[in-house]
Amino acid sequence: MPLSNDIVLRPRFKIEIPRYNEAVLSDFQNAKATQSDFIVIRVEEHVFIKFPKHKQKFWSPQLHLEINSVDENSCVIRGLFGPNPTVWTLFMFLHFLVAGLFIAFGIWTYTNWSLEQNFTLQASVTILMVLLWVTLYFIGSFGKASSINEMRALNNFMHDILGHKKSPN
Repeated sequence: MPLSNDIVLRPRFKIEIPRYNEAVLSDFQNAKATQSDFIVIRVEEHVFIKFPKHKQKFWSPQLHLEINSVDENSCVIRGLFGPNPTVWTLFMFLHFLVAGLFIAFGIWTYTNWSLEQNFTLQASVTILMVLLWVTLYFIGSFGKASSINEMRALNNFMHDILGHKKSPN
């Protein structure tokens, strides 16, 4: 699975497996008891793989797998790499806050401009919000880049459980 896409902050993938989904889910359930490098949580058809607390950093990723049955002999695994949900929620909240302030100050700038009043402060804050959004994007990209080895470790662990060849990267 290539992880080199610079635009996607939360990489996704899809794998089709010629095994029944309950067998794959039970493999992950069994891995929970036989190793201590990762925390494996199963909730129905979802499996969450993450690092133990003592190994986690702020940007440490986790792997969310959804394992759905196609028929009696195959299943499809949809995976999503992402940061801790709390970190992601904070990150998205900051994006929405910046977007809301951009819209509000943009409207205020336009209103003052159309009324032929001074709009320097409002235009400055509008431009500042664009710069802040770009900064947030680069912070997210840095977080992804700093955790690429952890993402590979999660990916390799998943492939070990599935019995597949590991990622070449």
